[in-house]
Amino acid sequence: MNESGTGTAWTPVEERLRSALAARAHSVGPADLRPLRPPTAARSRRVLLRRAAVGALVLAAVAALVFFTVRDGTSRPAEPARVPRPTIGTPSPVPSAVTPSTAEPSPSAPHP
Repeated sequence: MNESGTGTAWTPVEERLRSALAARAHSVGPADLRPLRPPTAARSRRVLLRRAAVGALVLAAVAALVFFTVRDGTSRPAEPARVPRPTIGTPSPVPSAVTPSTAEPSPSAPHP
């Protein structure tokens, strides 16, 4: 590009760019501009919205904490373990104390 103060001619690209920027600057007038809004109104809404969001998140966290602690706290404690009992059915015969006897041959048994 052209250095300022050297008196050299501008290139065609520089000339077109300068004329485009000048035309744009002259096309905007005071009627096209509007006054700025005070920044306090936007800032107070943002702060209020942020506080409401943080409050809702804190409330949700507390509700979840209460829900999970109360739900587990109402259950009864587990009963102690017991020895399993056999199912009730027909009672099995109880063996009696029998004295051993000597074996005698049966009367119907063949004799040797």
